Amino acid sequence: MSGSIFPVQLDDVCVRRRGARILGPVSVEIGGSGLTAILGPNGSGKTTFLRVLHGLERLSAGRLQWQIATREAQSRQAYVFQTPIMMRRSVRDNLAYPLQLLGVSKSEVSAACETWADRIGLSDALERSATRLSGGEKQKLALARGLIRRPEVLFLDEPSTNLDGRATREIEALLRDALEAGTRIIMATHDLGQARRLASDVHFLLTGRIQTSAPAEAFFDAPSTPEAAAFLKGDIVE
Repeated sequence: MSGSIFPVQLDDVCVRRRGARILGPVSVEIGGSGLTAILGPNGSGKTTFLRVLHGLERLSAGRLQWQIATREAQSRQAYVFQTPIMMRRSVRDNLAYPLQLLGVSKSEVSAACETWADRIGLSDALERSATRLSGGEKQKLALARGLIRRPEVLFLDEPSTNLDGRATREIEALLRDALEAGTRIIMATHDLGQARRLASDVHFLLTGRIQTSAPAEAFFDAPSTPEAAAFLKGDIVE
């Protein structure tokens, strides 16, 4: 494997749909460690920003550059959607699939599935259909499926939406373990408490642009713009 895919550089990146600007222009460099929280009101472009980074969104203008070839960089990434997408197969099959794509041996796949099922509390559900899991179980399975192949970066879109406190704690424990193992995490979230607990830095998006970028502590304790301060107070920001 070649060197790190980071930092990634975005230069005047824009995304337009039907003539409307959804994102941009965005120019930013993102480094290779920690957890970046992407914050902002609804419609600010958070999901589009994640999709641009992962190559799921076509650029209307600008340039995105990883430190290695784009195709190889994308092969070392994982993306977990806000609404988990489950294969209509067993929990075991869902966990195994990413490793099977990589050509990992059957014995290694089996061991990894057992390990990850235990980590997410689904050891007794390995043969159950993934579509019959609860919302929290599906979210944990989607996260485990993303992490099982040890990606260099994990993109998360609202990982704890509609989950109860217990499921949220379990998700956050998995994310802390991933960070300790060296996985870079870039996460869009509405949950300010979660961002406070986990983030090392913050990009605050407003009307499709990065309005503020700062270390997490500085962003939350001393927001540098009136809009960021209003957002943190729960005011409507447009």
